[in-house]
Amino acid sequence: MWKLMIHGGSGAMRPGHLDPAQEKAARAGLADAIGAGEAILSKGGSAIDAVEAAARVLEEDAAFNAGHGSVLAADGHVECDAAIMEGAKRRAGAVAGLRSTRAPISAARKVMEDSPHVLIAKAGADEFAREAGLEQVANSFFVTAERRRQLDELLAKGHDAFDAEIKYGTIGAVALDERGHVAAATSTGGLTAKRWGRIGDSPLIGAGTYADDRAAAVSATGLGEVFIRACAAHEICARMRFCGHGLQQALDDVLTEIGTMGGTGGLIAVAPTGEAAWSFTTPGMYRARAGSDEEREVSVFGEE
Repeated sequence: MWKLMIHGGSGAMRPGHLDPAQEKAARAGLADAIGAGEAILSKGGSAIDAVEAAARVLEEDAAFNAGHGSVLAADGHVECDAAIMEGAKRRAGAVAGLRSTRAPISAARKVMEDSPHVLIAKAGADEFAREAGLEQVANSFFVTAERRRQLDELLAKGHDAFDAEIKYGTIGAVALDERGHVAAATSTGGLTAKRWGRIGDSPLIGAGTYADDRAAAVSATGLGEVFIRACAAHEICARMRFCGHGLQQALDDVLTEIGTMGGTGGLIAVAPTGEAAWSFTTPGMYRARAGSDEEREVSVFGEE
């Protein structure tokens, strides 16, 4: 048995309120990403390879806030964060504040496999990725006209404006392979108009990304500050291991707790048993799933 789930962010997407062209592009991108991971898992490949492949497709797609298409910081540049983790030995790697590495999720994997560290940030992260042989690009590669427009619109409201109506967010993938191992990957450009080197939950192991063969692999999207405070991804696994909660219950309960703390967002997760689930407290979440025992599904809105 194998399973794969991906997300392209949760937010204010509602039927009739999302531009049809944007919806079409997002659905196509999700289908391409789930196909990339599916091609690996269906041939007996590893969960870690599958989540990296799916994440890379989404990082290259301008419809999503990761890699090319990331949102802009207040000063007009892009900073990318990413994390990856495998459940067998709970090895993990993460990067934050990348400005020139084309594939943030691959940089995170290099940290996991080719360094003694878990999290590397800012200029040092790009330097590490460059030394590891990963492609470097100008920061302008990540920028799109739509993201520039979104930044200008938000800045017009004042420097203290906060992007509460996020339509595109973090991307992520979780997978179970035929050997019973799980893995998770998460990548993001963060928040529009972020300042002071802000880093969210995505590259923080246990907050936005976590994988443990004893429980589940989890990737989160939403208001990162609250997911950090809740240690959301690890909390799901802890509830499963120590409280006997099922996967869906754990996801729903953690999002309820996050709601009491003032946050909204979404979660995807898969367990070594083959159980797979998603949950979100926003009107929509870009998401897709596939498995050896189920048909591929691509969805955007809550009622789908």
